[in-house]
Amino acid sequence: MELEKLLEKLSNAHGISGYENDIKQIMEEEIKPFVDGTKTDKMGNLIATKNGEGPTIMLAAHMDEIGLMVQYIDDNGFLRFVKIGGWFDQTLHSQRVVVHGSNGPLPGVIGSKPPHVMTDEDRKRPVKAEDMFIDIGAKDKEDAMNMGVDVGTAISIDRDYTPLANGIVTCKAFDNRAGVAMLIDAMKQLSESDVKATVHAVGTVQEEVGLKGARTSAFGLNPDVAIAVDVTFPGDHPGIEKKDSALEMGKGAVITVVDASGRGLIADKNVVKWLKETAEENEIPYQLNVGGGGTTDATAIHLTREGIPSSTISVPTRYIHSPVEVLSLEDLKACADLITKAVLNVDKYF
Repeated sequence: MELEKLLEKLSNAHGISGYENDIKQIMEEEIKPFVDGTKTDKMGNLIATKNGEGPTIMLAAHMDEIGLMVQYIDDNGFLRFVKIGGWFDQTLHSQRVVVHGSNGPLPGVIGSKPPHVMTDEDRKRPVKAEDMFIDIGAKDKEDAMNMGVDVGTAISIDRDYTPLANGIVTCKAFDNRAGVAMLIDAMKQLSESDVKATVHAVGTVQEEVGLKGARTSAFGLNPDVAIAVDVTFPGDHPGIEKKDSALEMGKGAVITVVDASGRGLIADKNVVKWLKETAEENEIPYQLNVGGGGTTDATAIHLTREGIPSSTISVPTRYIHSPVEVLSLEDLKACADLITKAVLNVDKYF
């Protein structure tokens, strides 16, 4: 399955917010045969365009993953770091990482005080990221710096793509390499069709730290309509209730009606109608999402200029913002197909 191979390639690659270049290179190489041209804007967004007559549609998938950055190196060569993006601290503890030094990538591990020397009070409190550090095996600060590590060095999680049972897979960074993979697959499908629209497939930067690339690229493109392509969390596993998320993995693509209780996106009604009717006409399984927390690039896009009608197509993904995100390949394909079919009939709605 080409889509799965693409997801694996993208998810195993590294690119935290602001350092998406390796992901951009993969995306550009993969999407170039299916579009009329590509460019990188001043912010670093990749814009791949397929020209056509009719409305202009923007498809946005953010390329960045959450990560870490070296804040300082102590005298013993241990790296202190800040979080880049929305980490839950406990998922960082005892992880292996890749430190992207100037001399090449370095393996490291996140450590903290061992339980053997913790006080009773220490054991009652979760370990905070500020109390953790990264060990790369350096003898001292000078040794670490000679390895190519300095203040500002990017750090990402060291996890590889792994299949589970029943078409379920796991890796780091499905948020949002899944979206990038779906976007490339959709453009491949569209390259074999007569598209009555101009399509801008955009790999956006710095979504995880403020939806930044979406805002600037949408301003520059000023499309008639936009779809953000991302992941969202389902409510189908222990620790979460259906009242918090009625979505289920394995039940198809997710169309956003509202996210972040309306503080993020209240999707344009005509966009939701378009996506629902397209899914139904093409027998693509879908779910509707009204979410209380979390948002996507669509929030920034729909507030650009005088406003751009927008919604989001997402793949349900368990344990997002962790090193072990999980999704269904069937859902991934459903999302890619929905994006494709929606582009093919966008001229009927806009």
